[in-house]
Amino acid sequence: MPFPTKLLNNDEEIVLDLRPHWWYLAPASAALAGTVILGVVVLVADVWDPVKWLVGLLVLAALGYFVQRYVRWAGENFVVTSERVIHRSGVIAKKGIEIPLERINTVFFNQSLFERLLGAGDLGVESAGESGRQNFSNIRKPAGVQQSIYRAMEEVQARDLRKMGEAVAGARPASLSIPEQIEQLDELRRRGVLSDAEFEAKKRDLLDRM
Repeated sequence: MPFPTKLLNNDEEIVLDLRPHWWYLAPASAALAGTVILGVVVLVADVWDPVKWLVGLLVLAALGYFVQRYVRWAGENFVVTSERVIHRSGVIAKKGIEIPLERINTVFFNQSLFERLLGAGDLGVESAGESGRQNFSNIRKPAGVQQSIYRAMEEVQARDLRKMGEAVAGARPASLSIPEQIEQLDELRRRGVLSDAEFEAKKRDLLDRM
């Protein structure tokens, strides 16, 4: 199931919405396939009836195990939005964790050689506050997810700087002197929030007020 958009904040957008890697289902799939093959062999062969019943029970147990794993797989989401990282699991009873992007310090990923071949791995998110480091398993292409989180973090920082720039540009002369406003605009230009042309236009506008 996709992550419900009704749980997003205003103007929040989904960057990634991932299920666990398909390898999560591999053990249950292998067990089910193995018992089904065994069941076919037993049915074709002339074996003792109690053995057939036993193999039938094994097939049912493997099927139940597969269904359980599939339901857990389908009910788990690892989501990166424009504001936070979210992990939710469960179908009826839900549990999850949310980490605001501005509180994330570092994102780690771990892959064995076999996991690299499969495109799977583990992800660690280290954040400020009580949550500390959170680890997530069976992540698809964890290196790509790491980069997506960092890009989203950069966009949050840029958005905050733009808001600060708009606040400075719209500040009343009574709150900041014109030289102070020009100085702050120049700082925004050095950070890349304002282009040279935008800086010069706002600077001329301020100088015209003197």
